[in-house]
Amino acid sequence: MARGEFITDAAAEAGTYRKMGARWLAACGGARPRRGRDLQGRCLSFAEREEIAVRHAKRESMRQIAAALERSPSTICRELNRNRDRIGRYRATTAHAAAYDRASRPKPAKLATSPELRERVETDLAKKYSPEQIAGRLRTDFPDDQGMRVCPETIYQSLYVQPRGVLNREPTRRLRTGRAMRRPSRKTGQRKNRIPDMVNISRRPAEVADRAVPGHWEGDLIIGRRNATAIGTLVERTSNYTMLVHLPDGYTPELVRDALATKIQTLPASLRASLTWDQGPEMRDWKQVKVASDIDIYFADPHSPWQLASTRTPMASCASTSPRAATSRYTPRPISTPSPAS
Repeated sequence: MARGEFITDAAAEAGTYRKMGARWLAACGGARPRRGRDLQGRCLSFAEREEIAVRHAKRESMRQIAAALERSPSTICRELNRNRDRIGRYRATTAHAAAYDRASRPKPAKLATSPELRERVETDLAKKYSPEQIAGRLRTDFPDDQGMRVCPETIYQSLYVQPRGVLNREPTRRLRTGRAMRRPSRKTGQRKNRIPDMVNISRRPAEVADRAVPGHWEGDLIIGRRNATAIGTLVERTSNYTMLVHLPDGYTPELVRDALATKIQTLPASLRASLTWDQGPEMRDWKQVKVASDIDIYFADPHSPWQLASTRTPMASCASTSPRAATSRYTPRPISTPSPAS
């Protein structure tokens, strides 16, 4: 989940199903974000520490050592400051052992060992300050006191992760999100594309926009109670003629693919010009639908429902007339709307 995977994919990789994966995630307090860092190769190796020791004994500067190891000068500076003895000597074996001890887990949480810091953090959380704001205010209010410093991630872990749950879980309600469980943070480009090689709506023919030529369709799903069932809708843009796609066994990509292709094949060839859908994962197998139905398929932009405006009214009508508790047992039939031009 920290890599930006979806819960279904993460659960499958762990050898379980989605609901059990969600329970495991909730028990751990959610997914801890990696913040985009690549930890591989970040830590100094023993060979690099030996090289630092040799060059430091030759009285080379930190920048010279950093250039030789292709490391940042600040990395060499921190390494020497942490691991030199009282008379300024640096030994690779001693430094490597000390670094291993510092990296060992679990460590006692800083908020558990500092009552004054914990009280200040809880007070600021009660004022609805974010962990980032709390960390910044501590640096400003206590510029010379390193004991009164804490990073935002430490606060989040103390709130969400049970083994490190120093703070009362009640303050999670005072966070701006109000979530009782962390969610993975996905940045632009990090989220995996669920629909391979999709064709954007911007490449749709210009004739679709004026609704003068029949045969251009918009589609979407109506999700039932508790996301257990669904009905597919197909709306013709010129006449608003609506067809329902029956999905009695669920709305996985495979089931939607077969049901959608079968429904579109009932239309005359002249009315299979294009189909526009949103970027829901149910359309993962859109290429098979395109080939089987001989229809061009386009996808709307994310979070742009106005690009599928034709489906709004028919979907509301279907949702209000379909049985809410048992959508999958609903027998589909076209809504009483004008027939499309042939």
